Amino acid sequence: MFSVFCEELFAEKHANQLRRASCQGMENAGESSTDDISEQIQDIKIVTTNNLAEDSPVKEEATDSKDSNKESPFYDDAKKYWSKVPATVDGMLGGFGGISYRDIKGSSSFLKDIFKMKPTVERRTAVDCGAGIGRVTKSLLFPLFQTVDMVEQDENFANSAREYLGGNASQLGTIYNIGLQNFTPEPGKYDVIWCQWVLSHLTDEDLQAFLERASVGLAKNGVIVLKENVTSSGEIEVDTTDSSITRPLRKFQDIIQSANLRIVKTIRQTDLPKGLYPIYMMALRPVRKS
Repeated sequence: MFSVFCEELFAEKHANQLRRASCQGMENAGESSTDDISEQIQDIKIVTTNNLAEDSPVKEEATDSKDSNKESPFYDDAKKYWSKVPATVDGMLGGFGGISYRDIKGSSSFLKDIFKMKPTVERRTAVDCGAGIGRVTKSLLFPLFQTVDMVEQDENFANSAREYLGGNASQLGTIYNIGLQNFTPEPGKYDVIWCQWVLSHLTDEDLQAFLERASVGLAKNGVIVLKENVTSSGEIEVDTTDSSITRPLRKFQDIIQSANLRIVKTIRQTDLPKGLYPIYMMALRPVRKS
């Protein structure tokens, strides 16, 4: 999902409500109605923590997950917070819907630069981590990949995504209704693992563990992309309202290195409104074996 932090307000109030969103977009004029799309989307698979399907896009198949019970007050509080947020674009973006176009444009430019790198990143399968109702999936990933999976722990958001994505349902693979602290990607599956404004809801330990699992989930020549807020103070800032952490860039770099990953491209998006935290995009690949 998409966390938008207002750094200036945080500095003033110290515990300002973190405006988090699922980067899952603005409703476009002319989209199909609910009635028109219901038949197209009814077969999309949603997988819960205890129902991790691995094969057919329509058949649910239960499997065990060693991480499936990894919960704590930190995660429980975030889950409770987001359960009260409406499953709408405004709810996801916390009133910052106006940044959607520029956000997607910046992300698209970053991905297109990644596609120019060697070895070449394929465009078969991506996964949107912290996907909310599907804005990034719909506006960024669908135009670039054949199939896109989603990971979203809020059941209401996950169910709403099926409707929001509408006519693009044929490109949607699996919706994993699970938190990232519990998500284990299928080995070698994804060309791009996209994580945007969601990693603030993982502890340092779980962030490193998730990145290690994500690395295993990469297809040959694949990349993990992080798009996250960072503090300009160089300090970690904690918001107890939605149970989230904003890290300095150095902290991200340390965790990435500890996860045996290397940063192959970094850029700061600078065309967003003043007052937001600095926003960085980082493309990661596993450290080369000697």
